Parts: sequence; structure tokens; C-alpha cells
Amino acid sequence: MADDALTRLRQVCLALPETTERLSHGEPAWFVRGKKTFVMFADRHHDDRLAFWCPAPPGAQEELVGSEPDRFFRPPYVGHRGWLGVRLDVDVDWAEIAEIVRDAYRLVAPKSLLLQLDA
Repeated sequence: MADDALTRLRQVCLALPETTERLSHGEPAWFVRGKKTFVMFADRHHDDRLAFWCPAPPGAQEELVGSEPDRFFRPPYVGHRGWLGVRLDVDVDWAEIAEIVRDAYRLVAPKSLLLQLDA
């Protein structure tokens, strides 16, 4: 299951302009232009969840965790900065995952890459 989820998540992330992947804290992570992290894979990193963590628009973490705590959570270390934890060991809607990843990318990517994304 973890390999399948990682493969799908990798495809979603690497489809975005100037995205790179490398290990960060022992897990795959995706960066814009090799600098700013927008997704971190978490294969039972601090608990028993298979998930990813990403920055979320203001208020999104509270809304999603409050309405669907079985799918979303406040991740350790970065949760206090508004990052969102998204479980991949439950029934996953990959169209929704792609939207969440794109929102995270938009929060860290420079305007020139956002223009490419929207073109």
C-alpha cells in the first residue's frame, strides 16, 4: 500500500512546474526549484499513519481536521504553522489529493511558476 500511495503522490507532485524530489528527514519530499518544500511523505513517521504533510491555505487545516478527522490531521513539527496532514491509508480520492497538492504548491511557488501552472 505504501509503495502504491508513494507512486501516485510522486506523479501528482512531479507534474507541477520545476518540482524536484529528495529525501528529507528520511522520507521523500518535494520541493519547488529545489528549495521550498511543499509536500512531505510520512510512512508511519511518528505514528501508525501513512500520510503526507503540506502547507495549507489559512483556515483549511482547522476546517478539514474538524470536519473529517479520520482523513486529515495536524502533523507534528509543522502543524502549528498551518500545515495539513492527509492520510493515505484510508479510502483516497486522488482528484482531491491533486487539488490539495496544487494548493500547497501555490503557497510556496514563485509567481512565474504559478503563471506556468495556470497557462
